[in-house]
Amino acid sequence: MKRILLTGITGQVGQDLQRTLASLGEVVSIGRDQVDFAQPETVRQVIQAVKPMVVINPAAYTAVDRAENEPELAKQVNGIAPGILAKAAQEVGAGIIHVSTDYVFDGSQSSPYLETDPTAPLGAYGRSKLMGEDAVRAGCKLHMIVRTAWVYGVGGRGNFVKTMLRLGAEREEIRVVTDQVGAPTWSMDLAGAIAQMVPQLSTETAGTYHYTNSGVCSWYDFAIAIFEEASLLGFPLKVQRVIPITTAEYPLPARRPAFSVLSLKKTTGLLGTHPPHWRKSLRQMLTILKSEVG
Repeated sequence: MKRILLTGITGQVGQDLQRTLASLGEVVSIGRDQVDFAQPETVRQVIQAVKPMVVINPAAYTAVDRAENEPELAKQVNGIAPGILAKAAQEVGAGIIHVSTDYVFDGSQSSPYLETDPTAPLGAYGRSKLMGEDAVRAGCKLHMIVRTAWVYGVGGRGNFVKTMLRLGAEREEIRVVTDQVGAPTWSMDLAGAIAQMVPQLSTETAGTYHYTNSGVCSWYDFAIAIFEEASLLGFPLKVQRVIPITTAEYPLPARRPAFSVLSLKKTTGLLGTHPPHWRKSLRQMLTILKSEVG
């Protein structure tokens, strides 16, 4: 039986990973109350005590806009701590699977980003995540970096799906950006893919991978789909109109990549299956959420 150390268990990906990893071995789950990623020495102590075969790290500072005002904290959690985690894993002979983001790219491409394409983050969050990737590569030979995008889940608090459901229950009119394009990713699908990667982690497969759901849409398209599916399931909705707007009409502190589509070819080759289409996964997630909230 493998012993797996899982971080970030309060986040939406961490919550789903606890379910998908359970069949692989003994999962030792840690949250912020046990390990403070802003305190590097505590990270090393935990790994030396647990002595896992694999460390899985979905933990991150994810407040994209706040990161512009807290770049040092974002750098500590997303940039420095993963490197300490990776080095500590190497010291005990473990591998590491680290979750990263589409924000390492600037979004200027018009074709899906390959793992080998040049990175050029637009803001503090993206820079901190890119720093973390580099630190993981340098710290542990046996690593997989899994970049993902537009993640939402049943357990998430501030994700786009839950935000739209809340606003849709309160307002008749909602404005949503239409000039940012990507692939929504259900955290349960991502967690399932990572669980499939664990037994395949080796010196031959070490490297960077991309995982999102299949298909492409804008945030506006995604919002429309959320309301269509939620309406069919009987969620309480007031919303009558979703108005498409440009990024310029909805200014935020952090710049976002306009094109966040990641190539799935390498990951599909490793796993032998193509990720489910985003609309199908959205429907599944909303069905589960409806059963939980009633």
